[in-house]
Amino acid sequence: MSAATKAFTASVLMLAVIAAPELSAQPGGPNLQFGGKIPPELKRTYGLGLAYLQGSQDASGSWSQNRSTSSSNQNGIDALCILAILASGEDPNFGRFSANIRRGLTRLVSQQDAQTGYFESSMYNHGFCMLALAEAYGAVDESLLWAGTKVPPPKRRPLARALELTVRCATTSQDANPFGAWRYSPEARDADTSVAGAVLMGLLAARNAGIQVPDGNMERALEYFGLMTGPNGAVGYSGFGGGQSNSLARSSIATLVFAIGKRKDSEPYEQTSEYIQNNLKQPTNAHFGEQYTSYYLAQALFQSDYEAWSEWNTETLHMLKNLQQPDGSFASAYGKAFGTSMSLLALALNYRFLPIYER
Repeated sequence: MSAATKAFTASVLMLAVIAAPELSAQPGGPNLQFGGKIPPELKRTYGLGLAYLQGSQDASGSWSQNRSTSSSNQNGIDALCILAILASGEDPNFGRFSANIRRGLTRLVSQQDAQTGYFESSMYNHGFCMLALAEAYGAVDESLLWAGTKVPPPKRRPLARALELTVRCATTSQDANPFGAWRYSPEARDADTSVAGAVLMGLLAARNAGIQVPDGNMERALEYFGLMTGPNGAVGYSGFGGGQSNSLARSSIATLVFAIGKRKDSEPYEQTSEYIQNNLKQPTNAHFGEQYTSYYLAQALFQSDYEAWSEWNTETLHMLKNLQQPDGSFASAYGKAFGTSMSLLALALNYRFLPIYER
């Protein structure tokens, strides 16, 4: 059985589990892994957001009209919108959003540089695109993917090939980077933990999907995060050295990559996970604001402290319900597409559908 077939079969089984009755919530038991009954208000909030994304996608498969001027041509926002739809647990091949998923993926693949594998216009975008491709790979029936598309044949490629190219670009960039990580461009010779988190999560998802990612690249990236973590759990932004300044977003990113990278037994993981639990009310100072922090904090709390995540999740749902616009969107400095996708993904762990959300 091929890797793609195995992944597709796993996705079908996951859909069956999501449709099953609520299971008992025992610590570490089925409810933790698969989730339980979704609260009606969460279904409504998420459903309104999905309806906005469905209606605001253009004919090419992009959400380019729903970005701010400063974020134009950023493929990563399209990738986040695809992830938000995939995360809902709807059938990606025959469900009500399947056409949106296909249009989004074919648009995304068509934007990739066929030689370098790079997704412009920054390694932020590249990392989010890698994550979207990895989560779609195996779940999306590719015999349906390109049917009726207007994307010219030279820009079409199987998702596995697109993902392999994306991984190659990321690892080639890392190999040439003195810090063993990433910053804004593939040629950058400096690094920061925000960009590195986006790229490393993409690589971890690609490896989970069965794509070969060299162990050495994973080790160096995780080592970089370890070196950037201070004794108090604060994570530095760039260069080397932790504790330079407090950032709930950066400590959340580090907690998440340590957890998914199977470093829960490490001292840096203990430091960053304790930091985020002690600083949940910290004012947001992340570059992308509250939505960016919530996106990573949701995943970090879920991985490190389920009870803390449950409490935070309830509060966040209430907050987002009040912030949601009548059309289902969420405003942000980077446009409605970014704000809506990030807000939905902060709630997506309630569905437990995406493989990267497994604990």
